[in-house]
Order: sequence, then structure tokens, then C-alpha cells
Amino acid sequence: MNRELITVISQIATEKNIDKEVLFEALESALLSAFKKTMGVGTGDNIRLELDRGTGTLWVFAKKRVVAKVTDARIEMTLAEARAVKPDAAIDDEIEHELEPKEFGRIAAQTAKQVILQRVRDAEREGIYSEFIGKEGQIVRGVVHRIEKRNVIVEMGKAEGFLPEREQIPGERINPGDRIRAFVLEVKKTAKGPQITLSRTHPGFLARLFETEIPEIAEGIVLVKAAAREAGERAKVAVATTKRDVDPIGACVGLRGTRIQVISRELRGEKIDIVEWSAEPTAFVARALSPAKVASVTVQEGRQAVEGPVERSVLVVVPDNQLSLAIGKKGQNARLAAKLTGMRVDIKSESELEEERRREEEERSQGRAAIEEFAGVGPQLVEKLAEEGLYSPQRIVRAGLGRLMEVPGVGEKKAERILAAAQEWLAAQAAAAVSEPAAGETAAPVGEEAGVVPEEGAAPPA
Repeated sequence: MNRELITVISQIATEKNIDKEVLFEALESALLSAFKKTMGVGTGDNIRLELDRGTGTLWVFAKKRVVAKVTDARIEMTLAEARAVKPDAAIDDEIEHELEPKEFGRIAAQTAKQVILQRVRDAEREGIYSEFIGKEGQIVRGVVHRIEKRNVIVEMGKAEGFLPEREQIPGERINPGDRIRAFVLEVKKTAKGPQITLSRTHPGFLARLFETEIPEIAEGIVLVKAAAREAGERAKVAVATTKRDVDPIGACVGLRGTRIQVISRELRGEKIDIVEWSAEPTAFVARALSPAKVASVTVQEGRQAVEGPVERSVLVVVPDNQLSLAIGKKGQNARLAAKLTGMRVDIKSESELEEERRREEEERSQGRAAIEEFAGVGPQLVEKLAEEGLYSPQRIVRAGLGRLMEVPGVGEKKAERILAAAQEWLAAQAAAAVSEPAAGETAAPVGEEAGVVPEEGAAPPA
């Protein structure tokens, strides 16, 4: 019977892909629990069980303390009993002696069975977790098993993957029995076993498809540097080459677009723009906005986000006839370019920029004239304020007292006077705008001039 037990353990280990030692340890633990219930011996750590891995022979050992008078036979033994096992035993020694195993009762055997089954399940789950935790960020293949409330359950060998509705490509039809590929988004342990979350909308899925379908990327000749998607509609991928004589865009597109068409079909017709990556932000942003033509790109001073690194931004100027193309349908082209480059992208047309410059110059000239009229503000101070960007009353009020005090030669009292004068000037301008009637405004007309038409048959007004 013992040899049959060893054979069964070997078969289970092979079928379940579990280490045999894990099963042996589970069996030892189960048999020890059953032995304690059957024998009524110590329930602590003083009982030990060993199972020979080759023959299946079972040994049970109990560790007891040598005492002069036994009060608990489960953990204590007399000196005479100890010397029968170890002739040189003394009081307070701990002696381990072998117990004779007995046949297990029905309840004890059932307990052993449950422990073994639980260990087998735990080992299976741990094996699945260990297999798939290393596949995070990779593509896996599977068969759609069932659909629950629009969430798709995918069979992947011994494991099941979970494809939530939010991670499915919009408009994509998935039916039970379909073979699909998906991106392993997350693998985490739960009480019911490992939960494998899949995605078909993640940019990483697109990047991995490029690696799968394009040999130059698999060989490392072409690199996918960044990817951005609006799943099911449009995507942008930035690629670079490690060899000068290789065209990275041409390698990805393939002869007559055959390679990129395969990827697009997998993504249910998603349009994919491939651009060449550049370490220079201005060049990269200009390429990311393709197919629009860009007039200029200016890197602006970064703004500190609430949490995280400084947000970099760029100002992109495009010809007037390219503005709608650069922004894209519902802003899609601009959004994807921003995701691809990791920067905030502000797009303006040349006429818009020219108009802004004209307004700024007008504000500068009119503002300087107004500031020169403030009491105690001379030409030199006007120049200092202009150098700090405070060249109009509006800008002074927006900047506030603290910013004014940072201007060289402006103390607290002078800053207060300048700020008060600017506020008075703005208030006066606002009052004048309200009191002045609009140009060409006249009194309201009456009668026919006001649009009042007499009823048919009625006499005209006198």
C-alpha cells in the first residue's frame, strides 16, 4: 500500500504540474493531524511525522520532557521511561521516541483527505500565479469560455483570464469559442486563486503586437519607444532604429502596408500612425502631430503638477489651413500626440499667434503710458516693472503685492501705492465702459418704426 501511495503522489505531481515535495509535505501534515485525532496524543509541536520518499514507510516521533513526576503524559515522561530510550537520560532532558502508528479512524482519514486536497489546490493556484506573474505586460492567447455581464472569461490552459468590458475594444464582438489574443494587465492573488486581468485597449498591447508581427522589432533592430491609443479608432506609435541603414517606419509598414494591416485587423480596423522617434522634444512633437504640417515648436517653461514631476509643455504653431488637421476630429490628433510625447501640447494657428502678439503689444504700449501717470513712478521704475513683465495695470493687479515687492527698488510701501493706483485705474476704466453708450446707439423707435403694424381694417394712427 505504501508503494502505491508513492506512485499516486508521482502521478498527481505530473498531472497537476506540482513539485512532489510539496505533496509529500502536505501528506505528512495531513497524516500527522489524523494521527493526533486517532491516538489522542499531544496536540502541540511535540509530535513529528516522517514519510520515506522512496518506500512510503511512516514514522511518528514524540518529544517529551523527563520529569520526576508525570502530570501530563502527552508531553512528559518518567526517568525510567526515558532511560529505556536513552540510557544516559537525566531530569529536564527532552527525549524524542518513536510511537507506533495505528490504523486511522474514518473521521481522521477524512481530515487527512481534506488537508491533502486543499494543499493540492493551493499548490495549483501558486503554480498558476508563478507562471502568469512573469507574463505581466506580455500577450497571451486563449479561447473565450463564457461572457458574464459583458465581461469575457478566457481559458488559457489551466488558468482563466478576465477581460473586463472597459478593456475591450469598443464595437468589438466577442463570442464563446472565439480564439483571442490579449495583454496581461495585472496578476494578483485573491482568496479564490490568482486573478488575471486582461486588456485589448492598453497601449502595451499595440506595442507587443508590433514585436510579434515585425521581425526587425523582435530582433532589436527597430525599437518601439512609445505608443498611444484611443482603442478602436486611432493610435500613434513612435519607433527608432539601432542601424542607420534601416528605415524604421518602412520596416513597420511593410511592403504595400502588409505588416501594419495585420496589426490593424487584430485591433478591428484601428488606424495606426507610425512616426520616427526623436530625443529632441521639438522634432518629436512636430512628427507626432502628423499628418499636419507644423510651422514651429517652442518648449515652454514646465508647470509643477499637484503630485509628481514638472509637466513639460510645448507651443505648436501651424499654418491656418493646417489647424483643424493638427487638432483632429474632436481633438483626437492633439490628444494622441500629447500622450505619445508625454508633454502638454498647445496648438495655435499663425493668425491667432499674430493677433495675440498685436494685443500684447497694444497692452504694453497703453499700459506703460498708464503706469507713467501713477504718482511716484518714474521712467526708470516703469522700465524695471516692464522687465519683470508688469507692463500694464492689469498685470500689476494680477501679480499682487508680493510679486511687486520682488522688483528691485520697490519696497512694501511703494508696492502698496502702485497696487492701489493700478486698482483705481482699472475701476475707472470699468466705470467709463459702463457709462458710455455704445457707438451709434439711438432712442427706441415707436409706432411703425418700432415694428408695430395696425390690424387689417383699422384706421392708421393719427
